[in-house]
Parts: sequence; C-alpha cells; structure tokens
Amino acid sequence: MNTINTNYPLKSKNTFGFDIVAAHYAEAKTPGELIELLKHCANENLKLYILGGGSNVIFPGNFDGLVIHPSMDEISLVDETDEFATYRVGAGICWDSLVAFTVDKGLGGLENLSLIPGDVGACPIQNIGAYGVEAKDCIVSVEGVLRESMFPFELKNHECHFGYRNSIFKNELKGKVVITHVTFRLSKQPTLITHYGNLEEELTKYPEKSIKTVRQAVIAIRESKLPDPKEQGNAGSFFKNPIVSVDLVKELEERFDRVPFYPIDSQTVKLPAGWLIEQSGWKGKRVGNVGVHAKQALVLVNHGDGTGTEVIQLAKTIIDSVKQQFSVDLEMEVNVVE
Repeated sequence: MNTINTNYPLKSKNTFGFDIVAAHYAEAKTPGELIELLKHCANENLKLYILGGGSNVIFPGNFDGLVIHPSMDEISLVDETDEFATYRVGAGICWDSLVAFTVDKGLGGLENLSLIPGDVGACPIQNIGAYGVEAKDCIVSVEGVLRESMFPFELKNHECHFGYRNSIFKNELKGKVVITHVTFRLSKQPTLITHYGNLEEELTKYPEKSIKTVRQAVIAIRESKLPDPKEQGNAGSFFKNPIVSVDLVKELEERFDRVPFYPIDSQTVKLPAGWLIEQSGWKGKRVGNVGVHAKQALVLVNHGDGTGTEVIQLAKTIIDSVKQQFSVDLEMEVNVVE
C-alpha cells in the first residue's frame, strides 16, 4: 500500500486555493493500490473523500478523514481502424494534457473541451461540456472500483446515463464508486463543431479551421474570460446553465433587449447562467474575501484569504437573487465536501 500522509496540506490540491488540511492523504497509482487504501479506510473506520484535480470541489474546512487521489497516468491505444482510434486513459491524467495529446495526433472529438481544468477521472462524472460538445460524445466506457465491495466495474457509454452535466455517477452511483480509467473513441476524420458561443468569430483570426485551430481558439477565449487558478483561486464555471421553457424566454424578451439562449427542443432552451447573474448585478462584486469575477459572472473567486464557507454563502445569495429576478433556479456545478 502506498504511503499515507498525515496532516497533509491541500492548498495546492484545490483550485480555489483554500488553506485546508486533510487528516490523512494518499495516492493510488493502480486499481490494486486503490483497493488496499479502501480496505484501510474501512478497517480504520475513516471518513473518505476521492479527490481528482481539485477543480470542481469546495472544502468548507479541514477534512477529518482520508483523502485518496487516483493517480493512474497511462494512455494506451486499445483499438484502431481507418476512421477511429480508441484510447484507454488513466484517471489521474490532467484533462487538458489528454486533449493536447489527441489534437497532436490529429484525432478529433475533444478539441472543444480544451483548457477545462481537472483530471480525466472526473470527466464522466460531470459529463464535462463546452462549445457544443460533451465528453459523452467520445466516451466508450468507464472503469473503476466499487467502494463498498471493492470489486472492479466497467460501464459502457449507454449504461452511464449521460445527460447535461449529469451521469449515473452523480445519481445512482454517487459516492459509491472510484473511477480509475476512461476509454475514448476519437475520429481520424474530424467534424468540426464551431457554431456555439463566440467560437466562430474567434476562428476568423486563424488561417484555417482545423482541430488545432479550434483548440487554439477555445484556449484564447477561455484565457480571456476565465482567471488562472494559479493567480486567483476559482473552480471555473460555478453554476450550471439552467434549462427553462420557451414561454419563460418570451416573458424575459419583453423585459430585455436581447436574451441569449440555446434551443434544446421545441419546448425548452438553455439560458447562460452567467448572463442571469450579470443581469442581477453580481458581476465583479466582492463580498469579504470572495466574489464574482469581473470578466465572467459564472466564476466565483477567492481573493486571497477566502474560505469554502464564504463561497458557499455567496453562491446561495446569488441563487436567491436570480430566483427573485427571473424565476429561474440556478444549480451549483461545484461539489461541496460534506
């Protein structure tokens, strides 16, 4: 079993940069090491938290238990045809490193998801998405270990119940599994998706459209709008974009000159949460040691000495404010450690 550290500082392990400590911390490089750590946790009756890249999580305070970081870091080719290449990827690989790897190989599918923070193991839980693409579009299967029985499992794409920012891992299997590997199928003849947001406009600055320039454009947009966690603590997009009725949008259009939305079907649309928060007057607002980013209202930031409790309270206040103004329920995308 790998070394278990005591009183381990987690400041560098969460992108909000909260200065917190885990009573116990260990990394698992293989499923076998993970199982040994899970057994130890059960035997010692320790509270357990599985920590990936720390980019989608809030610790309200110190964690009095065992934090396990799955650090499987292999990328292996498992199948290849004239049209596709399929790779099995360790949960501990940095997500953007995987995107860079696939783009460098000329394989399409993940380029729109460039620069999303976090590790590969978290991508199916959240079904991460950006610019009209979701992780589920390329995921073949997800492997891991069941926490209670400590048996291995593998779920095919359709068994993961993927939805918008959703999956079986956030519902029926929440807190019951640890993901160790994700298998992706990537295209050798990519179809570019560039119609979402201002991606098309950004691409006019490049000599051609390709998966490489799409990646470059997405990175440029994200860097212009989102703060670097190394410079200002944040967890990226803090709220989900709410799905609302077409009728509600029609009501809003009577109050606002332009209401941005993205059609889902004939009855529902997706509203940008950032727009709702900005219209509610929160963009750039600071409350104590935390606040809302000045360039992107969807991002909550730590101004230096903030705590998880402060961020959670600010989020709840914003949710109440948007509900009062728009009759829309915002939902936090970031997970709160209990």
